[in-house]
Amino acid sequence: MAGHSKWANIKHRKAAQDAKKGKAFTKVAKEIAVAVKEGGADPVMNSRLRLALDKAKECNLPKDNVDRAIKKGTGEGNDSAYEEITYEGYGPGGVAILIKALTDNRNRTVAEVRSTMNKKGGNMGEAGCVAWIFESKGIIEIPKDKADEETLFELALELGAEDVKDEGDVFQVVTEVGSYFAVKTALEEKKYEINYSEVTMKPKNTITLGAEDLRKLFNITDALEDLDDVQEVFSNFDADEATMAAMEE
Repeated sequence: MAGHSKWANIKHRKAAQDAKKGKAFTKVAKEIAVAVKEGGADPVMNSRLRLALDKAKECNLPKDNVDRAIKKGTGEGNDSAYEEITYEGYGPGGVAILIKALTDNRNRTVAEVRSTMNKKGGNMGEAGCVAWIFESKGIIEIPKDKADEETLFELALELGAEDVKDEGDVFQVVTEVGSYFAVKTALEEKKYEINYSEVTMKPKNTITLGAEDLRKLFNITDALEDLDDVQEVFSNFDADEATMAAMEE
């Protein structure tokens, strides 16, 4: 995991766990189908589909699975009426938890999410209680040893990025969702090495957790992401390097 920020570390750790549990393919295929149904099957014109196809590539989703998901979205396959739902709540230390789900049965999903939160020590909240803490942003991370900060900063802003932040071993380029692909493509064309990138719900502020609370939070988020209807879970945790290192052991 060297060279990745703590945000990338936890995302990759969870992605690996999802793959082992056989859930990554299902979640990505569902996202592809919904993206196609919402915006069409042309990824050039459908940014949500482009993001979903990026995820498919990252988790090595077979081409046949991708094709089936696209057909499902266009109505050629057995099309389930998936509904997008967001749930909100709190974890240890008052950390905010934002849960994104795609479901064909709202009652089933809310019951499973609520039960999981209760069993693992989290608390469900009212709609809007923590959503304001997060904003959708593009994140592109470049190893520090592969870029000059001043040069990257000037270029990224010229390309339309919002900011470039020092995140330990990496420079983190932050973009608006609408400019994410353009900035990423331009950086790749400039031969910058990108070791992690995605559109995510980035917290405006964070809560620093110690090792015990961070383990509890990971238990909650892992259990939530193990649910078939849950696509992604976001939280506004922060932790020092020693605590994060302990989590990787």
